[in-house]
Amino acid sequence: MQETVQENAFGLTHLWAAGDTVSHTVAVLIVAMSVTSWYLILAKTWDWWQLRKAAKAVAAFWAANSVGEGIDKLRQAGEDSPYAQLATQANCCNHDCETVSGRLASRFDPSEQMERALRQQLSTSQAGMESGLTFLATTGATAPFVGLFGTVWGIYHALVAIGMSGQAALEKIAGPVGEALIMTAAGLAVALPAVFAYNTFTRVNRLILADLDAFAHDLHAFFTVGKPLVANSAQIHPMRARAAAEAV
Repeated sequence: MQETVQENAFGLTHLWAAGDTVSHTVAVLIVAMSVTSWYLILAKTWDWWQLRKAAKAVAAFWAANSVGEGIDKLRQAGEDSPYAQLATQANCCNHDCETVSGRLASRFDPSEQMERALRQQLSTSQAGMESGLTFLATTGATAPFVGLFGTVWGIYHALVAIGMSGQAALEKIAGPVGEALIMTAAGLAVALPAVFAYNTFTRVNRLILADLDAFAHDLHAFFTVGKPLVANSAQIHPMRARAAAEAV
């Protein structure tokens, strides 16, 4: 019975009960960083899965009988997918170029207008895909130091308490110091998934953006020349293979 009581005197519960405002703040901050990081990881994984699904609909877009039908096929794969937004933007820009006769906008080259519109949409899509990555990078870089600060603070107060009690036995030191080291372990546990996720999503985004850029090139060629760069669906994205090779 005595051993059980002594074991229960140490651990997370005892660490929280014996902690002060600073240690509580550090613990809450680590938990908040962990929860937010995992939320972003799951959300980004879902977005990536949706983008993979939307990318497979590009072949159906080029196989459609009309631009409107092709855009509908892209939207079926993902209403807000960057592929559907690119095709919609290109179609709208093409329609605007045909109806701006007599306006100032008609002085711009239609090809340049199309390119500018597609580039703007690509930038918007890139910003959306990169949202949240800054937090993951910040968490991966700072969480270990937050945990280390909690450890240093806990050890300091443990040593002060031991010094005031006048009992410097090993069992009196090991418990409080071991509890304080939990903060460092918690910081590392939060940082490692965040760093791994940041590196993974950065690589995935680079490949997706290369694919979107190739699709934008094909849309530009289709609406300005009248046909995509190539007709073979296996070659519709000439930049995809190059971007994938460079990313390896």
